[in-house]
Amino acid sequence: MTKYILKRILIAIPTLLGITIIDYAIMCFAGSPLEMLQGARISQEAIAAKEAAMGLDKPFYIQYFIWLGQLLSGNMGYSVKSYEAVSAMIGSHLGPTLLLMGVSLIVSLIMSVPAGIYSAIHQYSKGDYAVVTASFFGSSIPGFFLSLLLVYLFTVNLGILPSGGMTTLGTAGGSADVAVHMVMPVLVLSVSMAGTNIRYIRSAMLEILQQDYLRTARAKGIGSRKVIYKHALRNALVPIVTVIGMQIPALFGGAVIVEQLFSWPGLGLMTMSAILNRDYPVIMGVCLLSAVVVLAANLVTDILYAIVNPAIQYD
Repeated sequence: MTKYILKRILIAIPTLLGITIIDYAIMCFAGSPLEMLQGARISQEAIAAKEAAMGLDKPFYIQYFIWLGQLLSGNMGYSVKSYEAVSAMIGSHLGPTLLLMGVSLIVSLIMSVPAGIYSAIHQYSKGDYAVVTASFFGSSIPGFFLSLLLVYLFTVNLGILPSGGMTTLGTAGGSADVAVHMVMPVLVLSVSMAGTNIRYIRSAMLEILQQDYLRTARAKGIGSRKVIYKHALRNALVPIVTVIGMQIPALFGGAVIVEQLFSWPGLGLMTMSAILNRDYPVIMGVCLLSAVVVLAANLVTDILYAIVNPAIQYD
């Protein structure tokens, strides 16, 4: 296992470098961030001087190696707009995003695991059709539409939930206040994930329930609850872990839209502001973090394979 993990980490390093090269090239070809400063009050000479001071007049590959050298020394650069350290900006916005993602992932599993198992056990029943229909609805409805629908229902009509932010303005906040503000964004993220998870869990359970060793277990008189939860679910966890591992990067990306809609002070809100202002150091910092999250999620998923199924061997 240790050898496999080291091999995956060594493979991840050039992959990560390749991702940063592509990201940096796309941003450079999109134009200079100083184009946002052009106007009647700013001369071209001033913009050219600023461009030279920031190194933006150099070819893109030289700019990339300068950025990479700074990154290896622990410096992710400074925001073009606010001149704040990118690492400090990411650090201040990372907590709310991780909180939103973590709670959404847990809620989606709480909804999808029992529903998927129930649907598989009661195949072709009315309950099965209801669960499958709900899963298709959850995975198909756009996040922005569901967000607007929830705001209209719970904020505009009922007035029981806040429409945005992490805490109520003018108050000390607190865990209860944060929890109330999290209800709608968590619901939007978890419904989409649960819809996909239910179908995969149902499919995995149906495949396992048809195996011969489960028929033998039933024939020996082992209770159906023990057969399902001790034998069937354990063997169905491998494809379930795969789906969850694949959804963590998607959850990270989906948080960008949800945080924008609900004004959640996380990485998503910061990223959208950076994109609109062409704040390339901030965008590169977020892209680097996203790439690390994707690679780490894939590695953790492979490690969990061995935990849920010891029969899997890694070379």
